[in-house]
Amino acid sequence: MISGGFKERGRTGVLRRPTRRTGRFEYRAVLPSESTAEGVEATLSEGVLCVKVFKAEAAKPRRSEIQAGE
Repeated sequence: MISGGFKERGRTGVLRRPTRRTGRFEYRAVLPSESTAEGVEATLSEGVLCVKVFKAEAAKPRRSEIQAGE
């Protein structure tokens, strides 16, 4: 769950129409079953939140070499 809020900035002059949101928000997303809480990375840069969710080791595809028998 991601939650946060927008604060109203003090403004001077005449405001004809509000263009920014204010108040609290909450965002919930269902993660795939192969993801883990340990594999989550979040960064906040210039007001943009980026959340990366990595797959668990067991869920990653792997290659196995197959040798032909005689």
